[in-house]
Amino acid sequence: MAATTRTRTKKTAAKKRATRVAKRTPARKAAPAARKTAKKAVRTAQKRTAATKRTVKRTASKTVRKVAKATSPTRPNGTRPTGRRQDAIALLKQDHREVNALFKQFEQAGSGARAKKARLVESIIEALSRHAAIEELAFYPAVRREVAGSTSDVLESLEEHHVVKWLLSELDGLDPSAERFDAKVTVLIESVRHHVREEENELFPRVRARLGRERLLAIGDELRDAKPRVSTRPHPRGPDEPPANVLVAGAVGAIDRARKVGRQAVERVRDELPV
Repeated sequence: MAATTRTRTKKTAAKKRATRVAKRTPARKAAPAARKTAKKAVRTAQKRTAATKRTVKRTASKTVRKVAKATSPTRPNGTRPTGRRQDAIALLKQDHREVNALFKQFEQAGSGARAKKARLVESIIEALSRHAAIEELAFYPAVRREVAGSTSDVLESLEEHHVVKWLLSELDGLDPSAERFDAKVTVLIESVRHHVREEENELFPRVRARLGRERLLAIGDELRDAKPRVSTRPHPRGPDEPPANVLVAGAVGAIDRARKVGRQAVERVRDELPV
């Protein structure tokens, strides 16, 4: 009886061992395959991540180039300046030179060159409107905050801008055959040249000495970025100090540009009509 019991116990133990071995064997065989699959999945994920990073980098680079092109300043003739970064004073002086070149062309035009004078005044209006707007948005506020004793100079400059804007608004759309057309342009030229002399000989040197190149480069970036968005027409009744001028600048600029497109379309249609 005891022998029979021991035999059964041995058989039961053997069956249990066989069962355990049978259970472990598939897992052991499957483990290498599972590891291989996992490694493959990791490599695939890494490739996808790398590809995504490259795509994001390319997209970001394209976006940066598009934004830089869209926000780079345009000149009255529609061209975009090239070259290295300009500080605020260098940029404003360049505007002064370009406007003065238009003044000289007007002064040299003959009394009968009405069409040429009309085109020059249109360019002068746009150039001075943009110049005044960016100064009032970025340059004058920074000078008033950061240059001690500059408040009276800034306020005087704003008043000179105000006078110039009224003259520009009276010239805007005025027929060059009008009796006071040339007289108004002459007074405008004298006013602007006086303003430029004061800025370049008195205000600008003090600002450069106080702010330094890096700060002026930063303000120059603000001026350059604002220029394509600001008004292209004179608005003497509009605000000329923050925050009001900041709030309306974009909307007014968009309206001015739409107005210019509409005017050009009307002129094209008028030119095509039979006489």
